[in-house]
Formats: sequence, C-alpha cells, structure tokens
Amino acid sequence: MIQIKNLTKTYTTKHGAVTGVDNVSLEVGKGEIFGIVGYSGAGKSSLIRCINLLERPSSGSIIVDEKDLTQLNGDQLRKARLKIGMIFQHFYLISQKTVYDNIAFALRAAGTPSKEIKMRVEELLEMVGLADKRDVYPAQLSGGQKQRVGIARALANNPAVLLCDEATSALDPNTTLSILRLLKEINRKLNITIVLITHEMNVVKEICDRMAIMQGGRVIEEGQVYDIFADPQKELTKEFISSVVSFNVPVHILKEFKGTLVKVLFKGGVAGEGVISDMLQSFSVKGNFLHGAIEYIQERPLGIFIMELKGAEIEVMEALRYLENRSAIVEVISSGH
Repeated sequence: MIQIKNLTKTYTTKHGAVTGVDNVSLEVGKGEIFGIVGYSGAGKSSLIRCINLLERPSSGSIIVDEKDLTQLNGDQLRKARLKIGMIFQHFYLISQKTVYDNIAFALRAAGTPSKEIKMRVEELLEMVGLADKRDVYPAQLSGGQKQRVGIARALANNPAVLLCDEATSALDPNTTLSILRLLKEINRKLNITIVLITHEMNVVKEICDRMAIMQGGRVIEEGQVYDIFADPQKELTKEFISSVVSFNVPVHILKEFKGTLVKVLFKGGVAGEGVISDMLQSFSVKGNFLHGAIEYIQERPLGIFIMELKGAEIEVMEALRYLENRSAIVEVISSGH
C-alpha cells in the first residue's frame, strides 16, 4: 500500500544543511496500523509529512497505491492527495465555522456536488459520535471532540490512507484512549491504512500492528509491535518500552537477595500456563517473586517475571533449562553462586 524507498529530506538552514530524514525505507501493508516512534528531532514528523508531499523529499520515492507521488504533476498530485487524509496534534479547525461546515469544507474543496455533501457530513458525524454537535462551534468543544471533528474531516473524501501526526499528544489519557479506539474501529470498518507518529509507546501498544523506531533521521528498529515489546534489540527501544512496561527492580532491593536473580519472559499462550509453578515442583529450588505481570499486546499475552531462585547450583541451572524448554526466554540478572 505504502512504499517508502531510500527517502532523504534535507533542510537548508543558516548554519548549513540539516538532514531530517536519512535514507529511510519502509513498507506499510493495506489495512495496517503502523506506528513511527521517536523523540523530538528524530525525523518522524518530517517523514510523515513527506508521505503526502506536504514536504517534498530531497531524494527517494513515496509510492502510495502503486503511484509514485514524487513523479506526479500538480493536478495528479492533488487527486492523489484526496486519498490521503491527515489529522494533526492541534486540530486546525476553522473557529468561525460550525462542526458541520468544518467537515463540509473538505468536501467542497474536493468539488463534491452540494447534494451529496449533507448526506456525507451527517454520515461522518455519526461515525465519530458527534451527531449532536452538528451546529456547534469549535470553541464549544472539548479537545477530544475537536479531534473527532478532525478525524471526520480527514475521512470526508474516502481516503485509503490516514496519517496521524501526534494526534493524541494534546489529550488527557482517557480521551487519548477513546480516540485510539475510534481509530481502531475506523481501521477495521473501512480497512483504511493508518500511519501514526508518536513519542508515546502506550499509543503504539494500544492499536498498532507494526512499528518503527527512529533516531537521528534513521529507522533503527522495525517489526511487529508484539515482537519488539517481547525482545527489543536497541537501547533506545528498551528505553521507550520501559516507559510502558517496567520490570526493573531497584538496586538496593537486589542487594538484599543472595540467590540467583532471573528475568523470565513468556510469549503467547504459554504466558498463561503454570510453567513456573511446574518448575518449582519439579526441581529442588525455592522461588521468591520480586516483580511480575502479564501484559496484553495485540490481544496476545506477554508475561514477564523477575524472581530469585535458591538451591544447589546444578538444580538452579536445570530449573532454568526447564523454563527455556517450555518456551521461556531466561536472562540471569545476577548469580548467588
């Protein structure tokens, strides 16, 4: 659906050339929700704005629905952009226009016949849960309601792709969750491809299928959200994940324990099985749980536990091998032997 090939975006500043996006290649499948994560300055905003050519790449190509947008002329590009909706962090609603007219504006701009506009706007208002706000002005809306108007406006021309530029960053946690659920519902109902950028891993954890981590204009890690949460490869990725799923035991607590300290990770269905209790019954070791939980990512369980094991060294090692054979990923944090 979306192919980004060797994309580079360089900006000219008074201090010289600055590279915002550095030779990035990504693919996003039809109907997928793809998250791009990074801190401020990582290049994620530049990248998403290149996808619909709000910013023109310095080199590389952007292929959306088999059309290379970088090769289109003015009229061709305008038509292609109608199939790419975009929602923003700060909403950008027209304050002098009602909710109805803010949404209708996108349809009028696309040349939609007047008789079709009313029906389409009312359909969109129903879809985003704002049918009762039809004649209200933006100043009378909450932040979440404003973003719902922004979503309706972005969907007005039946786009195949929806780009979300920090769409929930200005919202409180409860409102963020409601907007993310709305986006997921729209994705499932319309099979629309969604690309969102964020610095919040909770957003990615909640709705994304796959993700990429950006740093210094480059993609440093990419994959299924579940796999990245289960086994992050880069230190920055681990840092992001720890903001959502933290299983670090304070150092002063660790010093109190003399046994073997291990982190045990279970993926998928095995996370809900009694593997640890089976292990404790099968070997002459004692276990002391320090931390643990089962997270659900993409509706799949991911179990992470930190525990102390006490017993003869050979028994502890056999117990750890047993866990590994039961599909656990085992990391020895410190050994008391």
